[in-house]
Amino acid sequence: MAKIKGKEVGMGPVNFRAPTVAIRLKWVVIWYCLRALLRGIAWLVRHPAFVIVPLLALKAYQLWTGGEWWLVIATAAVPASGLAGWRWRWPDSFAQRVVWRMRGSRRRFLEYRTRWDATMRALNLTVRMDDRTFVPRIVKVRSSGTVDQVTVRLLPGQILTDYAEHAERLARTFGAEDCRVRSAASMIPAWWPGGAEGWMARLFAWALPRRTDRLVLWFLTNDPLREVVAPIPATDPPNLQALDVARREDGLMFRLRLLYTHLLVAGATGAGKGSVLWSIIAALGPGIRSGLVQLWVLDPKGGMELALGRRLFHRFCYGSDPAMDGASDAEYEEAFATLLEDLVAIMRRRQGKLRGLSRLLKPSRDEPFIVLIADELASLTAYVTDPAMKKRIAKAFSLLLSQGRAVGITVVGALQDPRKEVLPFRDLFPTRLALRMAEAEQVRLVLADGARERGARCDKIPETLPGVGYVAVDGETEPIRVRFSHITDEDIAVLVDLYAPDLVGAREPIPTPEGVAA
Repeated sequence: MAKIKGKEVGMGPVNFRAPTVAIRLKWVVIWYCLRALLRGIAWLVRHPAFVIVPLLALKAYQLWTGGEWWLVIATAAVPASGLAGWRWRWPDSFAQRVVWRMRGSRRRFLEYRTRWDATMRALNLTVRMDDRTFVPRIVKVRSSGTVDQVTVRLLPGQILTDYAEHAERLARTFGAEDCRVRSAASMIPAWWPGGAEGWMARLFAWALPRRTDRLVLWFLTNDPLREVVAPIPATDPPNLQALDVARREDGLMFRLRLLYTHLLVAGATGAGKGSVLWSIIAALGPGIRSGLVQLWVLDPKGGMELALGRRLFHRFCYGSDPAMDGASDAEYEEAFATLLEDLVAIMRRRQGKLRGLSRLLKPSRDEPFIVLIADELASLTAYVTDPAMKKRIAKAFSLLLSQGRAVGITVVGALQDPRKEVLPFRDLFPTRLALRMAEAEQVRLVLADGARERGARCDKIPETLPGVGYVAVDGETEPIRVRFSHITDEDIAVLVDLYAPDLVGAREPIPTPEGVAA
């Protein structure tokens, strides 16, 4: 009850009337016609083939009937040669722009068009307004032969999670092995020069707006990651921001950015962490040989995993059985801490050199790109018994992870247990890779909240697929499913003979106990 002039009066519902503007019917009709015309022109600009092909066909018919058949053949040879050159020079672009679209159009009409409306109604993904039922519309379908990328326009009030909850049902309905839900906020394709952050993306940002009303359903129709990935040839010089290290589930190459970032690799025993580390080392091989890249390696497992590539490493420190090498656990831990503190000293020197001149170091032979590879991080953090030594190692790692990126120092760490108790500085790794995990909760710890719901079911990866995992990059919500190459001992021997620096004896001496580091 409310009081007006001291009297209590009842308050009924308040009526709000939105202001209206009267517009003549002819202006409404003109507006809709003009909008339809502009949309038609925009569609033709995006799909020029629907204009060019009929015109060429008409001109070809005129020339053919006029007896100038040779001119028709010569004219047809020009676009054919252009397509062949496109396919040879930019195969990824050709596949996505031509092959994927053609295959996707066929899949759209044969697989998705007939069952789409019924599926949306069965999963309650429709919206009912004013006695009308609205169904999400398929915008386009692209098919790589292994993955169907179905772009869907969301209805008002829908979010990505609404579809992620029904991912498994969608996969079963459309006969796919798996379904992952990805946002389509960026309209810039991955094959553009520099990707979504490259020069072409910045140049045409005004023409390619962000679309928040769309998502992409990735239907895995034929998993290419079941097959073992052979060692990938390295490029010389290596592109430190796009290293060819793995194969994606859509058949394309996965390019890992290593410069100005850090990488955390997590996986259970036998999940393929060694494949990840050796794939990165193989991709960096030409840079190691030329002196552009230096590898500083920590292998607490006694060198069992990485000692075969010892000649490739600028610094190599390993832990082993004290009864064999005659060194105690404290001496091994001291060797690890010393190597990390030496790297911190280099970081400080580079910071002083760049202060006031540049915020990022461009790697060169004088100031090479340094990659610190640490296998079994738990042995360097949680399993260290001496509190003072544990504090030294944790401090060095924290400094390198928080300040090393800008000066050309990258940390690549591998471990099995991703809990904060084991790795307290886990959040300092911008790029993360989750291989086969023992528990579903570990997926969230490594990747991000909601990553498993979006398809990163690392706990479901079978033991027969080592090297398969999901990569999460800082700033991107959806992880990417990849498989790293399988590198055998014979392949490692070839890498060492091919990329080992010539001046092996001129390397920096390692101030650690004899038999502990080299």
